[in-house]
Amino acid sequence: MSVHIASTTAPVNIATLKYWGKRDTALNLPTNSSISVTLAQEDLRTLTSAATSASFERDTLWLNGKEESLDNKRTQDCLQDLRDLRRALEEQDKSLEPLSQWKLHIASENNFPTAAGLASSAAGFAALVVAIAKLYQLPQDMSALSKVARKGSGSACRSLFGGFVAWEMGEQADGSDSQAVQVLPLDKWPEMKAAILVVSDAKKDTSSTSGMQRTVHTSDLFKERVDTVVPRRFNEMKEAIVQRDFPRFAELTMRDSNSFHATCLDSYPPIFYLNDTSRKIIRLVDGINAFYNETIVAYTFDAGPNAVLYYEEKNEQKLFAFLYHLLSGVDGWKSKYGDEQLKAFSDAFSEASEKVEFYLDDELYKGISRVILTRAGPGPQDTTECLIDETSGLPKAL
Repeated sequence: MSVHIASTTAPVNIATLKYWGKRDTALNLPTNSSISVTLAQEDLRTLTSAATSASFERDTLWLNGKEESLDNKRTQDCLQDLRDLRRALEEQDKSLEPLSQWKLHIASENNFPTAAGLASSAAGFAALVVAIAKLYQLPQDMSALSKVARKGSGSACRSLFGGFVAWEMGEQADGSDSQAVQVLPLDKWPEMKAAILVVSDAKKDTSSTSGMQRTVHTSDLFKERVDTVVPRRFNEMKEAIVQRDFPRFAELTMRDSNSFHATCLDSYPPIFYLNDTSRKIIRLVDGINAFYNETIVAYTFDAGPNAVLYYEEKNEQKLFAFLYHLLSGVDGWKSKYGDEQLKAFSDAFSEASEKVEFYLDDELYKGISRVILTRAGPGPQDTTECLIDETSGLPKAL
């Protein structure tokens, strides 16, 4: 039995200008353009291996070692598009094996909680599309492949690039111009870092898909957001990123997070993605920026309570003086920093504490399960890791 296999890893991206609302649900076409930062894959990535063989009897997916259904229309649309692209190659070159006609075995693993507000579907569909494109030896570039990934999960299209990425909403009804493009490569602003405060590992009460449709149909604020606010902010944020203007980038990021959650609250019935801990984090960030009399950190919240704090590496000690003081008992610090560096954070707080005039909630740690300390990172990566056995075509763990 001949088994062809390809593997890739794909990153999580966290939007700084939110995608919320669809103008076409079948094609996953958004009502507004969006911008995101791709995060490093050491802590947040999906590893996917795709295999095909003339002997496979059916398309099969294993996620984190457990077989999952592939019947989902979004997944089927992605697979069909990829097969169509491969079939076009086979028609041009009759010597190619007919991989487009064979069934697929796909094994995928996340190194972070699935469906916990950490963009697992974005990394998952990006990895699926890139792995199969690699398996099929497709010539399309990442922007072209992003249109395929978009059908699986809207935000997945942005995970096909590293650094700073825009998803251009497009105007065509068929979605042919709704794609991801890179705003700024990683190496142009490598100092961007992120601290993710995992407020809840629980599955969301309202999924992103159903939540955004409710907002589109019931929120009065939503129309103003997509018609006026976001188009202006899209250009402003791209300019701030290209100029590496962190204070401007930070303000736009926080304003857009606030705007997004305001439309959720304005939906009927209202949608509550933030909780009390989320709101405490917002107040903390505002307090830290006011304390230093400059914007050194920005918060943003996707469709969930987890906070992503963006900052530049040069301001890490200023920020962590406060974060480590409040969250030193939470998991995640010692995997990144040694005792000497952690002591430096504590010393920095001791030095600053006498001048602190804003309220510091000493019980904030109770609402946070762990911190993920990461930074801006690259797009999908080739890997020698493989989840599928070359002989059987089944996941290695089975």
